[in-house]
Amino acid sequence: MIPAPSTIIGLLTLAIWLYLLSFRGGFWVGAVRDRGRAAWQGEREDAWPPVTVVVPARNEAESIAETVRSIVRQNYRGELRVILVDDHSTDGTADIARRAAPDASRDLTVIRSEPLPAGWTGKLWALRCGIDAARPAAPAYLLFTDADIVLAPDTVAWLVAKAEREKRVLVSLMAKLRCESLAERSHVPAFIFFFQMLYPFAWVNRPGATAAAAGGCAMVRTDALAAAGGISAIRGALIDDCTLGALMKQQGPIWLGLTDRVTSIRPYPDFADVRRMVTRSAYAQLRYSPLLLAGTVAGMALTFLAGPLLAIFGDGIAQLLGLAAWIVMAMAFQPTLRFYNLSPFWGAALPAIALLYTAYTLQSALEFRLGRGGTWKGRAQANISAR
Repeated sequence: MIPAPSTIIGLLTLAIWLYLLSFRGGFWVGAVRDRGRAAWQGEREDAWPPVTVVVPARNEAESIAETVRSIVRQNYRGELRVILVDDHSTDGTADIARRAAPDASRDLTVIRSEPLPAGWTGKLWALRCGIDAARPAAPAYLLFTDADIVLAPDTVAWLVAKAEREKRVLVSLMAKLRCESLAERSHVPAFIFFFQMLYPFAWVNRPGATAAAAGGCAMVRTDALAAAGGISAIRGALIDDCTLGALMKQQGPIWLGLTDRVTSIRPYPDFADVRRMVTRSAYAQLRYSPLLLAGTVAGMALTFLAGPLLAIFGDGIAQLLGLAAWIVMAMAFQPTLRFYNLSPFWGAALPAIALLYTAYTLQSALEFRLGRGGTWKGRAQANISAR
């Protein structure tokens, strides 16, 4: 006897989750972390290589002071310079940054980026300007961080120690995002869960095709970046962090992990704020392909929605299979929820959250078609990435 279509769908959904939990690099456990102290064989002060931190900032008056203070107060025994690139802000970002560290022991330089040339996204052009300004100091490492990121005092030392010990050309930490408002609690853990599902950190950190990085905190070897063609090689990338990860992995081993050392203080108080954050780059992730968009929507429906729908509206074996898939996905979500100190009951809501992310992806595609894709701080940049 041929099983009923609902039973077949239930079997497929449950099989998908059993595969994800067993053969997807253990992404759901969240075990790839920045554990341990910042130490390596070069304990002498003169053994710690010079580092330059580059911070692109565009209208970041609300967060830039805290970001700058966290950088200039780093407990790093080597030479540490900071270059903040003011990307034509209109809210006094540059002045606030200067006032944030008037007596800092670290060398803080604030520059204004050159006019944005064709073919570049705003952030990557600002990074290029910062890299050019850092060149005379000949730093061994460049740390790219965002203007809403706060670093624990030992962050730079930990990143350098990790890179030196393991000969990594890129070491990146996934910033712990703010998770306070209802919009943040319902979206942020799922965002991290989906990111790890797409780019299992264990696979990123070993030889192979999977590559990614977290743009909020990414340290690269300067010579390796130059050998890869510099930041110009990815100048039109809207998802610049993962593109940077792929570029650097061609030069040597990279590493990406979760952290409590690096936090994002950017608030997303309303659902509309989260929606704008996701729609900015969701369609770019699919390489602006209608075919990949259709496949993604179908995949999300089968993976996240079919099980709960069968559990609620199905009967017999199909209902049991749907319920089992729902329970398994809720259990898989638990480590991420614990990382963000949220109730385990959010696990049952993962299908509804996935439905929201699917809707955001569809909206992202629509905005691209309307010429508004990739909008950030008044710039629509998706058309650059699609060229």
